[in-house]
Amino acid sequence: MSRARTRGTSPGRQRTAADTTSADTAPTGSGRDPVATAWTEYVAATRQLDGVRRDAATAAGEQARTVQAAREELATVRTRLAAQEARLREAGVPPISLVPTPPELTEATRSMTSGPAAVLAALRMAGSRADAADAALAARGLVGAAGWPAAARNLLVYAPLALLVPLIQVVLLVVAGPGPVTAAALICGLPMPAVAFAVGWLGVGRFFPSAAGGRADRTARLGALVCLVPAVLVSAVLLLALLAG
Repeated sequence: MSRARTRGTSPGRQRTAADTTSADTAPTGSGRDPVATAWTEYVAATRQLDGVRRDAATAAGEQARTVQAAREELATVRTRLAAQEARLREAGVPPISLVPTPPELTEATRSMTSGPAAVLAALRMAGSRADAADAALAARGLVGAAGWPAAARNLLVYAPLALLVPLIQVVLLVVAGPGPVTAAALICGLPMPAVAFAVGWLGVGRFFPSAAGGRADRTARLGALVCLVPAVLVSAVLLLALLAG
């Protein structure tokens, strides 16, 4: 009897243990494992944080590139504005007209407080306005010879002075012929190359001064040669004409 009871009760005990094990391992609540749920949420939060970090790094890199571009644009605009100011002063524009007005300063200050992107856009707009100003100066002839090489622009001063007296001498020779008038013109024309060079020296400094406030490039050797050659040639022609007459 005891064996039968034991055999009869063993399956019941086994079922009780199995039920207990199944109850311990069965999903709770909504049927999801809490550990798996927590891990999924952790992975999602990590991915979101990584995305935010990447966006922040990208924004910081773009801002740094914008700041660098703004600095380069500022240096370029400053150089161009300094050159334009020098040209306008050479053209006789009053200095007070080259100073920004209070409304212009207020508008510029307002644009500078909107971040690097706005500053870069304002500087690029200033560069485009500088391009327009250069075009206007060139169209009106205010730049003119100021942008030429020193030798070429100085010829505009030396050459007319060097040719003035020799032309007068040639005209007198043609009109009066060899005689006292031509001899007087020859004698009076001997010191004229030095006079023409001195006047040209002063004229170059007056019309083409140095933009930085230093000494003007007068190309003295070129000026002396330009003033001397026509005078020597015409003097030789006059002398030959007098000897022949």
